[in-house]
Amino acid sequence: MITKRRLTSLACTGGLAAIFPDVIRTAAAETASRMLVGFGAGGAIDVIARMLVEGMKNYAPSFIVDNRPGAGGRLALGVLKSGPTDGTTMILAPASNFAVYPHVYKTLGYDAFGDFVPVTTVCSFPFLITVGPMVPAEVRTLADFVKWSAANPKQASYGTAAAGSMLHFTGVTLARTGGFEFVHLPYGGPGGIQDLIGGRIAATIYPIGTALPHVQSGAIRALATTGAQRSPRLIDVPTVRDAGYPALEATEWFGVFVPANTPAVTVSRLNVAIRTAVNTDSFKTGLAKLAIDPAGETPQEFEQLVKSDFDRWGPIVHASGFTPED
Repeated sequence: MITKRRLTSLACTGGLAAIFPDVIRTAAAETASRMLVGFGAGGAIDVIARMLVEGMKNYAPSFIVDNRPGAGGRLALGVLKSGPTDGTTMILAPASNFAVYPHVYKTLGYDAFGDFVPVTTVCSFPFLITVGPMVPAEVRTLADFVKWSAANPKQASYGTAAAGSMLHFTGVTLARTGGFEFVHLPYGGPGGIQDLIGGRIAATIYPIGTALPHVQSGAIRALATTGAQRSPRLIDVPTVRDAGYPALEATEWFGVFVPANTPAVTVSRLNVAIRTAVNTDSFKTGLAKLAIDPAGETPQEFEQLVKSDFDRWGPIVHASGFTPED
């Protein structure tokens, strides 16, 4: 007999999909469902969105990934907030859109908490702090790098994918904690790695998957990862906490959101469908190739995570004095 408590447990673990597949199958209307992505095709978040919808075939008769690049994902969220609330339209978005951007932009185009309902995280990953040939070989630890940067202020620079991102503010935190000036260079993508290899900048802070191949090849050196635990991909590289800089601990996540006023039962069904897909071997294998880890919370747990990250990054952004150009 399946009790109410047992039913709740199954829903949380994805077991509901196996026992009552029609609960998932009828969650969306008999039309194509859309997974919005606020970035262009080919990037990590786009690849993950396509893997995800491939694993959600029981949720809707058909699924499309709708790329709406622009403004660091903000344009797509503007589209979502006025979308249908029947579970057919959703977005896969990064943490920065909800935890950082509301503190950065005076005109955001959406209310991070009022316009959307969190469904679940899909995956997460730490950042990697790396140095290149500009930094002497004897600089082997994060503490060594802080000392070198303080002694060489004209060379102390770091590249990231974007200004106003978690990557950017992780560098800001390092500079404030270490007491040195750290010039930030936003590249709009992974181009900072090439300048790092070429000795044109001292350091980079990128998602671990972006920097990993170049660390493994020996072209650049990893000083620390920002995750709470050491990465199994770089087990000899300490965490920032291990290195004595716990304030730098940071993890980016990608999560699914739907428009506000989507019924709770629809959110629950979608949560089950997503977490069932994330739990498949094929999805986990695809993430592993990107050096990204699977995740997945209940809507309530995810809501708490969003609020916690929002509260954590607010003081860091405001203390930085950063003002975006757009």
